[in-house]
Amino acid sequence: MKRLIPCLEQDNVEIELILLIKTILTACKEISFRVGQGALSNVLGSTLDENIQGETQKKLDIISNQLLKDMLLESGKVRTIASEEEDYVVAATEGAPYIVAFDPLDGSSNIDINGQIGTIFTIYRAKDDVSAGSESQFSQKGTEQVCAGYVLYGPSTMLAMTTGGPSRLYTLDKTQGCYLLTTEQMGIPIETQEFAVNMSNFNQWSSGFTHYINDLILGDEGTRAKKFNMRWNGAMVGDVHRVLSRGGIFCYPNDIKKPEQPAKLRLLYEANPLAMLVENANGKAFTEQERILDIEPSHIHQRVAVIMGSTQEVDECLEYLKTGI
Repeated sequence: MKRLIPCLEQDNVEIELILLIKTILTACKEISFRVGQGALSNVLGSTLDENIQGETQKKLDIISNQLLKDMLLESGKVRTIASEEEDYVVAATEGAPYIVAFDPLDGSSNIDINGQIGTIFTIYRAKDDVSAGSESQFSQKGTEQVCAGYVLYGPSTMLAMTTGGPSRLYTLDKTQGCYLLTTEQMGIPIETQEFAVNMSNFNQWSSGFTHYINDLILGDEGTRAKKFNMRWNGAMVGDVHRVLSRGGIFCYPNDIKKPEQPAKLRLLYEANPLAMLVENANGKAFTEQERILDIEPSHIHQRVAVIMGSTQEVDECLEYLKTGI
């Protein structure tokens, strides 16, 4: 099995970017260890604080965020940092070539039940005409990403990543402390009979999306005339990993619970990196109206609806949303 660095060199990834990726993954190895220790290292449970999203922070959220932030600040390769756990951007090294955004621990509500969680990250080139402390560094479409990936902390620790070419899957060899290539090219089947959606929001969706889910549930007896299975991890990173591994559709549409905030998932450090991975695995990633990677963020914590996965099923879903029936 090939190690990560030779794979990146084979893909002609520039050395500065390779070194930055190594820094991120070194932090993720430490997070993986902390996650594996669980209650033994007193990292489970919640704090009394909330992040800017209004979500109660878990202890591991804070630890993971600090690990990533500290290592990126020390690397000298990063000009600006954005994190789900930080209210504002963090200025790093002025003149450095890259900017990094991340969700340090996606699915943190799963921590205390030993469920799937993961770190999502994205890298862009820094803007030379914008200061390191400016949020405008991240006013770039998802198509401008030079690297996108996630590290999934499950029975094994896995890295899914693309630097513009194929979406590849690596597994952390904990005996050697290195990531080994285990899937050369992830490929999402065009068709699927599996969907992931948070059914607790059923009464809050638009009529078009409600009809879409109803037809999936009806299966053989409905207009789709085939059986569908539902899966839901409660962590976007886990659900999208399943889609990348065997196909499916992941949906988190707009809802009416908070009219002023209809979408749940963050564009910059959740939707964009996962959309890049999905598209580079022959899938499709849209909001309810447009391609995710074509959106320029209005602010670092902007939220968007997300529909991504098998191309044909995403198109079916978008048609329901378009017609409302």
